[in-house]
Amino acid sequence: MSETVFSVSVISIGAMACNDMWKEKQPVRTAHATTILISAGESRILVDPALPALALEQRLSERTGLKPADITDIFLTCWRPAHRRALKLFPDARWWMGETERATARQMLETTSSKIGPQRDEARALVDEDLAQLARTANAPDKLATGVDLFPLAGFTPGQTGLIVALPESTLVIAGGAVATREHFLSGRVPPDCYDAKAALASLAEIYEIADIIIPGYDNQFNNPRTFSGATGLFPEVGSVDLDIG
Repeated sequence: MSETVFSVSVISIGAMACNDMWKEKQPVRTAHATTILISAGESRILVDPALPALALEQRLSERTGLKPADITDIFLTCWRPAHRRALKLFPDARWWMGETERATARQMLETTSSKIGPQRDEARALVDEDLAQLARTANAPDKLATGVDLFPLAGFTPGQTGLIVALPESTLVIAGGAVATREHFLSGRVPPDCYDAKAALASLAEIYEIADIIIPGYDNQFNNPRTFSGATGLFPEVGSVDLDIG
């Protein structure tokens, strides 16, 4: 039996609207998540299609030569808008998200819908569109493709879910918002707008233990310093540096 051929490419490097590591206090740019393409056998899985549709279509062509119709699957690490702006660009793909995140998003949207007054047609249309997109999105299976498995990483959102990709000689983790940027990871910090900071810190520590290569939610990929000879731990469970969520 032939081995599955893997390819993981960063299509677009994300950015935080307000980066606390740079001492920013207010949003100074439009947030968009890092978008990744995983090619595994016949599957082409696009993770977090975050840019506006036209921009992402151009970036996909520039980076891979692919068209939107070539994408077989879309995986969302969470339901935040900064992770899904170009969903409608991929009508023929299967859309996936973690079960807990999907259920929580539905509850939130239905609650919001019930509170919209009769005269707020524009607000209701936006919520209805989100509900329609969420209904189109299915609960992701534990294994998206051979060598591509779900990795629950709650904290950034209630059901934030990353992916573990088993490369031939290393383990790559697509972290979504569980790791905001390389700077956050090296400092043992999570974003200040996390849903549950304690759970987010536990997810950060788990990524440290498992990953050789990390693709964060709003930055380019980097090697886990744990993989370097003589590297010291970043987290109390495995090292000496205190976690800080300030």
